[in-house]
Amino acid sequence: MNNDMNRTENIDYFPVKDRASMMLDAVDITRDAPTEEPLRQYYYMAKLRDIVSRMAEAKGRPITADVITYGCQANARDSEGYAGILRNCGFEITEDETSDLVLYNTCSVRENADQRLFGHLGQMKVKKAKNPEIIVAVCGCMMQEKSNLEKIRRSFNVVDIIFGTHNMHMLAELLYKRITTGKKVSDVRENSMTIVEDMPFERKFPFKMGVNIMYGCNNFCTYCIVPYVRGRERSRDPEEILSEIRGAVSDGVIEVMLLGQNVNSYGKNLTQQISFAQLLAKTAEIPGLKRVRFMTSHPKDMSDELIETTAKYPKVCRHVHLPLQSGSDRILKAMNRHYTKADYMLLVKKLREAMPDISLTTDIIVGFPGETKEDFLQTMEIVREVKYDSAFTFIYSKRPGTPAARIEDGTPEEVIHERFDR
Repeated sequence: MNNDMNRTENIDYFPVKDRASMMLDAVDITRDAPTEEPLRQYYYMAKLRDIVSRMAEAKGRPITADVITYGCQANARDSEGYAGILRNCGFEITEDETSDLVLYNTCSVRENADQRLFGHLGQMKVKKAKNPEIIVAVCGCMMQEKSNLEKIRRSFNVVDIIFGTHNMHMLAELLYKRITTGKKVSDVRENSMTIVEDMPFERKFPFKMGVNIMYGCNNFCTYCIVPYVRGRERSRDPEEILSEIRGAVSDGVIEVMLLGQNVNSYGKNLTQQISFAQLLAKTAEIPGLKRVRFMTSHPKDMSDELIETTAKYPKVCRHVHLPLQSGSDRILKAMNRHYTKADYMLLVKKLREAMPDISLTTDIIVGFPGETKEDFLQTMEIVREVKYDSAFTFIYSKRPGTPAARIEDGTPEEVIHERFDR
């Protein structure tokens, strides 16, 4: 937290919701908006709280908001942030798509997530025709893809607010502009290395939560859109992470999941020398915390230090999600995964030697362009040998803008689906 916030001595140890309330109560909305973050966003939350209160009084009921999430655990954690911001703006959080404000937090990893959003926006046309005052916001990964962004702007006039992954913290400011001007707001940024700390969030579960330890990805797997929509890797300050967890524990949280596109590369862009294993150890040493999980681990960056740390601390759950994607060295190279079948199996051996009771889960892509029967059988061989506890298995989804999207593939759809079923 910034030193110029006139905070109380031990504010870092308050639960985030209490810190947010303290910061919000200190805002003077009669003055101009601050330029520094997160004070600027708390200013707009306070301004909106006043506006939303008057709206509720005029309507004789609470003003409601629904946050709809597509995608991974990181997206779910982002949505908790959006819910926290909206709660501090005076909205009552619901799970009703006819709320006064509906926010869609999008995913772009697979095409079906795109289609689901377009379907919901099509239905929203009918709802908004009946109630033109509904505010519709669309944010997240899909908005960082130019084709999807243009489609939203061109075909879905019901959308009032659009923003991406690099200015997630600005929801209150963008919403204030929409409400006070009556004009549509679109603010999608190409990239950012900035991480804004001390923003409010609202946990979905009282006893557990996800904690983003980093954002973005540097791996550029040829099938994956994430580095293009989430940006390059940027790690959070370790003390900010630990402070957030300590505050959550004081509020009743007993389990945390450390989240990142590749947690194993945490800390590489920080001036302070710290590895993910060291952060994991510091987390496990927090009093009152009972369980620690993490995902996702990229096999190419899993260190012996991390395996030793996972085995050493009883609080760290004996579970590693280790995406395989393919068991074929040829396909792994085409995917730009930077490990071989032998490398992967050595990791499995090390993990099971260190923790015989470990649970291993994985991701597998079927039908990557050029995958042959022999390539697929090598994947099946690893599945049989490792005996995963569970696997997220996907049919390859072509993502425009990725290198794999340019690879021609003549494999019949029925063959790909037969492999997927197997």
